[in-house]
Amino acid sequence: MKINWKVRLKNPYFYLSLVIAIAGPVGLTFGINFEDLTSWPIVWEITKKAFFTPYLVITVFISVVTFLIDPTTKGLNDSPQALQYKEPK
Repeated sequence: MKINWKVRLKNPYFYLSLVIAIAGPVGLTFGINFEDLTSWPIVWEITKKAFFTPYLVITVFISVVTFLIDPTTKGLNDSPQALQYKEPK
């Protein structure tokens, strides 16, 4: 899997999308709203419950893998052009 990790890790939208790819399935599975996350112990408890829910672990894994795939190319690799980037476009 050839991915230009240096450029992706420099892009703040990469991190935002990664958080959404993880938090989306967790929030939907447990019916959580942002208003429910009022303290760190609550966040920690939800995280523990998520790790011990096999269905949710698989769903988050699929969500993250799908997020990493470049939909403009065939297969799982970045395009040759994207592999040559030095900065996010």
